[in-house]
Amino acid sequence: MTDQAMTKKRPFVATVLAIAAGIAGVLAVVHTLQALGILPYVIGPIKVRSFDLWYAFMWGLMAWVWLWLTQMLWRVEPSAWLFLAAISTLNLVIAGTYLVFNEATWSDVSVSFILNALILIYCLLPGTKRAFGVDMWQKS
Repeated sequence: MTDQAMTKKRPFVATVLAIAAGIAGVLAVVHTLQALGILPYVIGPIKVRSFDLWYAFMWGLMAWVWLWLTQMLWRVEPSAWLFLAAISTLNLVIAGTYLVFNEATWSDVSVSFILNALILIYCLLPGTKRAFGVDMWQKS
């Protein structure tokens, strides 16, 4: 068999999820650089620099997770689908907790919240589950 016949075609949904996870990874890198004081926090016309090592460590870890997950999604690994659903749910819970306890304003977490919500919704679509071979309602 030729190499072309042996290669598996990547479904469109896997490509979309990999790109979305990559964007979330880039956002996590930006948050890491902000926590290290390299990039400023922008609040309207005001720019504030801050240093928080724990915050930088946690965002750096999240950036690594998102970029690792992007690689798994690009290879269409079935476990990537479940891990993506778990990580995006975790990020939604954290952003929601920030909002409920007034730790952040909507403008602080809006991009992350919306991106993670879209990822989770797209991840839970039946076509996405089928593309990763994890359709739970499928009869054996």
